[in-house]
Amino acid sequence: MAFRVSIDVGGTFTDFVVTGSPAPAESGLTCSLAASGGSAQPFHYGKTPSTPGRESVAVMDAVRLMAAHHGLAPREFLARTEVIHLGTTVVTNAMLEHKGVPTGMLTTRGFRDVIELRRGYKESLFDIRLPPPRPIVRRRYRIGITERIDYQGHVVTPLADDEIARAVDRLRAEGIVSYAVCFLQSHVNPTHERRAGEIIAARHPAAFVTLSSDVLTQIREFERFSTTLVNAFLSPVLGRYVEGLIGELRAQGFPGRLLVMQSHGGMVLPEVAGRFGAGALLSGPAGGVVAAAAVGEACGHRDVIGVDMGGTSYDVSLIRGATPQVRTDAWVARYRIGLPMLDIHTIGAGGGSIAWIDGGGALRVGPQSAGANPGPACYGREGREPTVTDANLVLGYLNPEYFLGGRIPLYRQPAEEAVTRRIAEPLGLSLFDAALGISRIVNNNMSNGMRYVSVARGHDPRDLALMAFGGAAAIHAPVQARDLGIRTILVPKTAAVFCALGELLADLKVSRQAPYARPVEAADPEAMTAIFRRMVEEDAASVGGSDVLRIEPRTFADLRYVGQVHELTVPIPNRGGTVTAEDWAAAIAAFHDLHERIYTFQMPERPVEVLTLRQDLVGVRAKMLLPPAGDGGDARSAVKGRRPAAFPGEDGRHRFVDVPVYAGERIAPDLRVEGPAVIEEPHTTLVLYPGDAASLNAHGVYVIAVGDAR
Repeated sequence: MAFRVSIDVGGTFTDFVVTGSPAPAESGLTCSLAASGGSAQPFHYGKTPSTPGRESVAVMDAVRLMAAHHGLAPREFLARTEVIHLGTTVVTNAMLEHKGVPTGMLTTRGFRDVIELRRGYKESLFDIRLPPPRPIVRRRYRIGITERIDYQGHVVTPLADDEIARAVDRLRAEGIVSYAVCFLQSHVNPTHERRAGEIIAARHPAAFVTLSSDVLTQIREFERFSTTLVNAFLSPVLGRYVEGLIGELRAQGFPGRLLVMQSHGGMVLPEVAGRFGAGALLSGPAGGVVAAAAVGEACGHRDVIGVDMGGTSYDVSLIRGATPQVRTDAWVARYRIGLPMLDIHTIGAGGGSIAWIDGGGALRVGPQSAGANPGPACYGREGREPTVTDANLVLGYLNPEYFLGGRIPLYRQPAEEAVTRRIAEPLGLSLFDAALGISRIVNNNMSNGMRYVSVARGHDPRDLALMAFGGAAAIHAPVQARDLGIRTILVPKTAAVFCALGELLADLKVSRQAPYARPVEAADPEAMTAIFRRMVEEDAASVGGSDVLRIEPRTFADLRYVGQVHELTVPIPNRGGTVTAEDWAAAIAAFHDLHERIYTFQMPERPVEVLTLRQDLVGVRAKMLLPPAGDGGDARSAVKGRRPAAFPGEDGRHRFVDVPVYAGERIAPDLRVEGPAVIEEPHTTLVLYPGDAASLNAHGVYVIAVGDAR
């Protein structure tokens, strides 16, 4: 039987999931995986520390661990591997750390400053000291070219080929290795951009070239220019990384194909990923959202707010009707990205987030993180700063002998010293109160992040279930649930490797868009159908494969009331890829309803216009879900011990309470665990507050009924 592998390279840990041939079970790491329409397969998962700056090392470490679990040498294991799904933070890190490649820009003469004007957008309107974004392309490397195309696609001023040649020669001499070509109205007529690409290829064959008409074919210069520049800045980084990884895997005997996770929640072939690096900015977190949608639906919860707490960040996402929310107006490192991306709100609140005291004497947590190396103080390495993990250890939530199933020991003394020295003593607090303060502040930050994607977007969090994943989320989830009035928490046994699981579950997907600006009354369903079908023909080969059940086009339109600045993306129902007049009318009605839900009003009497047509071409694959891995038994056999942990009493004040600690692998589906209690899985810990009750369902998910808030 061939193996299917998923590897998610995070900032702190690299997670892996593998399905395939039977192997001896390891406590908490192996269970069965049932594929829809197929039989159950053995399923193994785990973690290994990441190696920042040398990500392929962690990937090969994961391969060695998977191979050893199956009793195989790495070469033999890879030789039997059919596909590897990869989620990576390479692109994200390159953007955040400003470590892309030297990039130049060719644009219409007079418009090289569009990228700095930013349509007048400023993150903080009243902060006169807010510095401008750090330029990914210096002004001297943004060169205006004589050319002009009007809004209808007619050539007004011919392209000056000689100016492009001189610009390329100059930029090449300056060390530029990647070019962004961004001409006005190229989304309507890309002729000039394509010609510029030909000249660049002739004069600088080794250079990477990004045409805005290939990256984002829609109106608005700033969005198109910004996305194209980011793509040119990042794509060579991802391309080299993926190419090197494939070479290393091939040298070790891997004959299968590598798929790369994209920000829109789908997988793509490595050659597509290498051309469109901007599409992988949320490569890792997107996998967790995909898994949350699939697992939530299987558990009967189609409306979910997902929270992913790892070592560095806290990622929040909203899922409605088992469909993750998607946006096309995201900002990453202060640059606008117009590509479809899952709507993931990220804050610096992970297990490694550092607690510190600001200039005003206030306790703060994050966004800076201790990362994988040196890590929190309790790792016993060189870390000296107190982190959220250190606070959780002091408060009794973590077992120092069972972190990552016992693979990484935690040390209480350095954790206590760090919290005491950096927080307790400067603020005149006890060790307990300092640790509790760290916990309360990071919990408040998390709750605010959840409000941002729910309340601020017109969604009542009380209507949602809270899906807690990532290694640390289940410790803090009961507090967030109480803060927002959520009554149900879902914690998968695979929570700590949920992003890797989502990459295994994800479909292949290619997203495209086409300009189509006109009043909705003037839109022609037959013409729209022709546009969508052309996209299908161009992209079908990228979403095929032996494991693809069917290829499914999903169509959308960007609509707005005439005179508005912002548009909303609504689905267009279609039958077999054909858009009818009835389908178009349904899309317009959906726009009015969506506008009312988000902005609390609709204006059906006002004219509506369409700006852009969008299509996701999806290669649908069999979905796999997890049945439980528990061995069964009653509550007494599941209890592995007791320890003091911090919980609120009747008066609301936290104090240490002696609580039972349950071994997750011994919990059967019919066992009800009541709080206060702690459940220890090999890679995550669940904390149940007083009044909470947890049970394991048929999909290996702990369902926690949240008690009354205290």
